Parts: sequence; C-alpha cells; structure tokens
Amino acid sequence: MTFSEILDRVGSMGPFQYLHVTLLALPILGMANHNLLQIFTATTPVHHCRPPPNTSAGPWVLPMGPNGEPEKCLRFVHLPNTSLPNDTQGATEPCLDGWVYNSTRDTIVTEWNLVCSSSKLKEMAQSIFMAGILIGGLVLGELSDRFGRKPILTCSYLLLAASGSGTAFSPSLPIYMVFRFLSGFSISGITLSTVILNVEWVPTWMRAISSTAFGYCYTTGQFILSGLAYAIPQWRWLQLTVSVPYFIFSLLSWWIPESIRWMVLNGKFSKALKTLQHVAAFNGKKEEGEKLSLEELKFNLQKDISLAKIKYGTTDLFRIPILRHMTLCLSLAWFSTGFAYYSLAMGVEEFGVNLYILQVIFGGVDIPAKFITILSISYLGRHITQAFLLLLAGGAILALIFVPSDMQILKTALAVFGKGCLSGSFSCLFLYTSELYPTVVRQTGMGINNLWARVGSMLAPLVKITGEVKPFVPNVIYGTMALLGGSTAFFLPETLNRPLPETIEDVQNWRHQGKETKQEPEAEKAAQRIPLKPCESGQDPS
Repeated sequence: MTFSEILDRVGSMGPFQYLHVTLLALPILGMANHNLLQIFTATTPVHHCRPPPNTSAGPWVLPMGPNGEPEKCLRFVHLPNTSLPNDTQGATEPCLDGWVYNSTRDTIVTEWNLVCSSSKLKEMAQSIFMAGILIGGLVLGELSDRFGRKPILTCSYLLLAASGSGTAFSPSLPIYMVFRFLSGFSISGITLSTVILNVEWVPTWMRAISSTAFGYCYTTGQFILSGLAYAIPQWRWLQLTVSVPYFIFSLLSWWIPESIRWMVLNGKFSKALKTLQHVAAFNGKKEEGEKLSLEELKFNLQKDISLAKIKYGTTDLFRIPILRHMTLCLSLAWFSTGFAYYSLAMGVEEFGVNLYILQVIFGGVDIPAKFITILSISYLGRHITQAFLLLLAGGAILALIFVPSDMQILKTALAVFGKGCLSGSFSCLFLYTSELYPTVVRQTGMGINNLWARVGSMLAPLVKITGEVKPFVPNVIYGTMALLGGSTAFFLPETLNRPLPETIEDVQNWRHQGKETKQEPEAEKAAQRIPLKPCESGQDPS
C-alpha cells in the first residue's frame, strides 16, 4: 500500500484538507505586500534642487536638460549677495542643499534622498531583498529536509514578522537593507514549506487546483497592496501594517501537521501514526484511522523507510544524470521567469500610468492568466504549458522594442500580457518542480531552483543600466532569456496524472517508460517497411 492509498483511507480530500490548504493560503495574501512593497515605499517623485539658503525671494529658475525638461540634479551656481539667475544660461552645480519633492507620499527616497547620484541605492535595496530570498532558498531547503517542513515554516513566519517590523523602525538605509535581507530570507522558507506541505497532503487530482488557489491568493495580495498603499502614504506605517499579521500566522501554523512522508523517512513512526489518526477523525473516518497500526504503517511504507538510510544533498542534484538533466532545465526556466517577471513588475513607474491603477491591472491580469494555466496543465500537460507561457512572455517583451514611446497604451498592454504569462509560469513551475523531484530531494531541489529565480530577480534591475548604451538592450536581454527558458521545458518529462516519485529510481523509470512509448510506434512503422519474403507472406515459393 502506497502513501496515496493510506491517505485515501483516512480521507484524501475532506474537511482536514480544506482547513490545511486554508491555513497555508492565508499567509500567501501578504507575500505580494513584501515582494512588491518597494513599488510604493520607494517611489521616486518629481523633484528638483532646493534653492540656496539666504537667497532673495523670487522665482527659482532651473537649468534645462538636453531633453528640454528642467534638470533634477543640477542648479545654477549662486554667489552671495547676488540675485538668482532668471534665464537658462550660467554655471551649474549639484544640489548641495538637498531637493524639493513634489509628492504627498513619504518614501525611503524622500527620507534618505535616494535620487541623482544616490538613485542606484534604491535598486540595491531591492536586490539585497532578493539576495535574502536567494540565500534563504539555499539554506532553508536543506534545513527543512533535516528538521522538518513545519518548524521551518513557523520560524519563517516569526522571522518575517520581526524583520518586517524592524524595517519600519530603521533609522538609516544600511539598517533598512539588513532587515529587508532578513525579510527576503524568511519569505523563501515560507514559500518552500508551503508548496511541499500542500503537495504532500492533497491527492494527485487536487494538486493543480490547490496550487492555483495559492496563486490567486498572491494575486489578491496585489490588490490589497494597492489599497493599503493608497490609504497609508507613510512608508513606515505601510511596512508595519504588512508585517504584523505574520505574528498571527506563526500561531496558526501550530495547527498545520508535519509531512507524513518526512516523518516516515526520519523514523518518526509513532508521530506519523497519531497524525494520520487525527486526520481520519477530523475527516469523519475515525474507525479507519483506528484500524491503522504501527506495524501496518511500517510494512506498507517499507520502500519509504529504506530511503531514510540514503542521504542526498545538493551535490546529488548534479552528480546523478537524471537529476542533473532536470535541474539544469528547470534552473534555466526558473531563472528566466524570475528575471523577466521582476523586470516588468518592478518597472510600473516607467509606463507613465497612474501607479495605483496600473498595479491593480498588473494584479488583475493574474486572474485569467492563472485560470487558463490551470486548465492547460490539467488537460494539455505541464511541460507544454510551461514552454508556451515563457515563449509568449518572451515574445511580448521583445515586441516592446518596436512600440514607439508615445504609444503608452500599447506598451502597457504588452507589458500586462507578458506579466500575466510570467505569473502563470510561476504557478506552473511550483507545481511542476515539486512533481518532478523525488521525495528524498524534493525540498532541496525546490530550494535550488527557487534560488535561480531569485538570481534572475536580483539581476533584473541591474540589466536596466544597459539601457544607457541603447534603450532597447534591456528588453532584448529579458525577452531572449524568456525564450531560452521556454525552450528547455520541452526536454522535461510529463507528470500529468502521475503519482509523486518517492525515489530516484521512480524518476528513472519515467524516462524508460517514455522511451518505450516512443519506440513502440517506431517499431511498428519499421515492421511495415520491411518487405516480407514469399514464405513469410504465406505464398508458395514455387
């Protein structure tokens, strides 16, 4: 009897699963608040140099830049006891007395003057946040395989609540960056543990639905972020508002059970049995739960128990050929998705549309995108869906190169379409990756691939600097990487309607079965092409 069959006995989709998925989904509502928070807390308003002190009253004339607009980072040199320049000619100097901001929002940009020569520090702050997610994926993936999914999930909730609240009280930019790094670190632990606990506690047919439900929670979170940002113009209060709820989520996580597969692999049979009996009682199948015994559990899960003696780590993902093949293909898909997604999601200011409205549109496109994604992965399959989502996103980004700058509506439409495809790509990747890796390395594999998505999201802001060479260069890079990532999905096996692999041998059997399936029709065609000898055709040779 497999674990799936044991789960069916205690109730594979009953009240317990609905409560379980709900408890895991609620914190996802706040994930967008942290991932995309700097869209609002680091908005750069219209600004210009502050006039020198003790200057005579009168209109303040600004130098004009090459594009015909007033300079944001220069002012005319003003000598004591002289009047201000009243034309556009004269020597200029940097903004020695600070800036004047034309905005009612209070952001880290206005508080710490992250403009002109310091403007890159804003992008650095976002990159450091993504670096935290990157390191967290690497470290917490290993720790989760060692200490369990639930402890890492609970600790990650607490760390996000504490570090997010600490960010709100940061006295300086360096301390702000440290707390943002810790917030990113904890988000990785939440994401990884949530995906694994979801996949391992729901039946096969329900995986795609529950995974997409999590995606919709993230989408809803984007609407919530826009509303909160509109209602709370002070960045510190906004930061605190999105962080405090995770203290509550850490308490609620005590009702989330540990992964049965993890307990079995680590020899915690009594605890696994009690958990199954609790689930059976919750699902109204108490008698079925009481029929389960420790001996029966050990006997039926002997295959899983034997895996506990074999330890796999990060190096095995590249040492074993079948895992190396999957890891390389998935890594490129994850990298290109994160790389292209954050190039669009964090570039909302560039499209010249109202910030709050565009963020709602960017969030709203996820609703049809993820609905189409769930239909596609449920009927067409995982790897076909993954490939076409990234190919379409890459095409949309490359198309932005040919749209004139004055056609803002068309540019925004292409960006929204591309962002929708990339949102669907993330939903598909989380499910697809968890189904491809066997139980013994699933969390580690998720961590490594999630790491590559964060590398992409870290590099995305830096690539925008290449726009100083040619304005179209960043979109060429973003679009090309999305096309490459989509192409790799064609080289991965299909997991539609297949049980979760427990061992590496299970994954290898998939490949052998795939080859046999392909060879059978080829053998039949070959047999039809071979001419029969007279005696073989039943004819008399004479």
